[in-house]
Amino acid sequence: MDTTLLTILVLGFALGIKHALDADHVVAVSTIVSQYRNPLKATVVGIFWGIGHTTTLLLVGIAVIGFKLVIPDQLALSMEFLVGVVLFALGVQIRWQYLPKKKHTHIHDHGDEMHTHEHVHPRNEGEKDVQHLPPRQYKSLLLGMIHGLAGSAALMLLVLSTIQSPVEGVVYILVFGVGSILGMMVISTLIGLPFALSSKRFASLNHTIRFTAGTLSAALGIFVMIDIGLIKGLFHGL
Repeated sequence: MDTTLLTILVLGFALGIKHALDADHVVAVSTIVSQYRNPLKATVVGIFWGIGHTTTLLLVGIAVIGFKLVIPDQLALSMEFLVGVVLFALGVQIRWQYLPKKKHTHIHDHGDEMHTHEHVHPRNEGEKDVQHLPPRQYKSLLLGMIHGLAGSAALMLLVLSTIQSPVEGVVYILVFGVGSILGMMVISTLIGLPFALSSKRFASLNHTIRFTAGTLSAALGIFVMIDIGLIKGLFHGL
């Protein structure tokens, strides 16, 4: 392996780590990590995000490098807009969990008749109020794939401008992906620590941190949608 290629691959690894630390990535993963009390599980969330991110980049990279495809600007903007939608949805989900009460419908048997009653139960702090959601690892995997799709256009331009052969291009994407997996694994673990430490002894603080994470995610999602849709002109081309 020549020195130039090695330098490019090292740069790709470093850029992968840096890419994992982008604000939208960190905020999105924070909303998922905030629902854990174990920092090791938060680490798994980061790993799954990185795997999903790398998978999408690799698939798009093979298509672009192998078949000389070009990602249209409108499609690239659409994928970035989707990230904003996802960030907003994640934030709203976290905030929804902190509504003061939740309603349940129960069916009761009174003699020969069945009656439906609606009961209101207070939401107790510490309940596993997200237990009916899909496993968070899969949610993190899907989130990583969406982020990977949104960032694929910019990465492909970088790869095509620096790599001489298709094989080198695929290797570069893989090295970049490994860097992003490592970066997100570390950051998700660090993010998970305050949630884990405050979940048992400082319930009120944990509540505040999680609510703040949801608010930031929703706000960033709105900002991204406005930026992509109006400022960068996604809606102008429709």
